[in-house]
Amino acid sequence: MNVLIVGANGQIGQHLVNELKEGGQHTPVAFVRKEEQVKAFEDKGVEARLGNLEDSIEKISKTMTDVDAVVFTAGSGGGTGYDKTVLIDLDGAVKTVEAAKSRGIDRFIMVGAFRSDNRRQWVKDMKPYFAAKYYADMWLVNSGLNYTIVRPGNLENAESIGTIAAGEATKKAKVYTIPRVDVAKVIAESLENEATYKRAFDVLTGDDAISEALSNLS
Repeated sequence: MNVLIVGANGQIGQHLVNELKEGGQHTPVAFVRKEEQVKAFEDKGVEARLGNLEDSIEKISKTMTDVDAVVFTAGSGGGTGYDKTVLIDLDGAVKTVEAAKSRGIDRFIMVGAFRSDNRRQWVKDMKPYFAAKYYADMWLVNSGLNYTIVRPGNLENAESIGTIAAGEATKKAKVYTIPRVDVAKVIAESLENEATYKRAFDVLTGDDAISEALSNLS
């Protein structure tokens, strides 16, 4: 599949580009918002397309030519205000879902936030962020697309551990972190793993191999 990675220049996005490129089974296509980012990916042999999540659905959809699946891993970042959280993490995600639908692209993976489906678990100082992720996820669930929502715990810039806890298994987790590179591996494994179709799940570092954990989601 040709996989459009929205937020390809982010940390999870860059890991995912590398994971797909090295795996050879799928072809990454980077969705980025700066010309210099396009060139950086092209220099690495990765096709890149210029887009902006604050543009219209129609403009976003033009980046989806010859795309078979979309991964949304974009975010406004911790250095911006909650206005950008609404515009990128919520509205940008919704517009990307609608753009995929308009193109007839059925497979869509969203990177969410750990336990964002439970308002009682929202971190007090980050409630607007969790609300944005919650409603973006709900829009995807109700879109009719073949979705997967991956909700990672606290993200770490660390080497791959390669084993995870997913879904109900996270309730017995010993840690509440996961390396960004392992989130990318989970996304790559989810693309064609039918056990993840139309599923939303939390994911942390754990004891199970990624493919095994995903295939046994409950």
